[in-house]
Amino acid sequence: MPRQVVASTYVTLDGYIDEPGMWSFPFWSEEASQFKARELFASDALLLGRLTYEGFAAAWPTMQGTGEFGEKMNSMPKYVASRSLETATWNATIIKGDVADEVRKLKQEGGGDLLIGGSGQLIDFLTGHDLIDEYRLMMYPIVLGTGTKRLFTAVPKRTFTLVDSVTFPTGVVVHTYHPAPPSARQ
Repeated sequence: MPRQVVASTYVTLDGYIDEPGMWSFPFWSEEASQFKARELFASDALLLGRLTYEGFAAAWPTMQGTGEFGEKMNSMPKYVASRSLETATWNATIIKGDVADEVRKLKQEGGGDLLIGGSGQLIDFLTGHDLIDEYRLMMYPIVLGTGTKRLFTAVPKRTFTLVDSVTFPTGVVVHTYHPAPPSARQ
């Protein structure tokens, strides 16, 4: 069975995804932690954009007290879509050239999910190529009013089907969507 590409990202009510560490922590909960752990352990590899990869690679290998979650993050394969990255560490392979074709090949390998964490530009790109099977949008009850990165800024019109919605005690709501088939787009 082909792998699924799962995009999971934190997003504000006004659509911003940049620097969630600056605004998401006050809303963190044990339920959110458990959700992210289940998500990570269902995955065989991370699929990341360059900026997210560089941030994660700088932080995760030296983070203390992360337990099994940190061990999984540090040991699992990572695939990094980048036009400019020359070398990679942290168990990563750089995807250059035709990113869409390479992701199609990764999907055909079978196994657990290919999890996209953050990586807004990559989400936009892969959405445009119909390569994401599931979207998990963690909506935070905050309006930033300003920012530099919004989700879905370069995506043609798409229709999605809500397949699940979970609310955490802090007001964070995880909406899980599947893309509607191309014939259902209007």
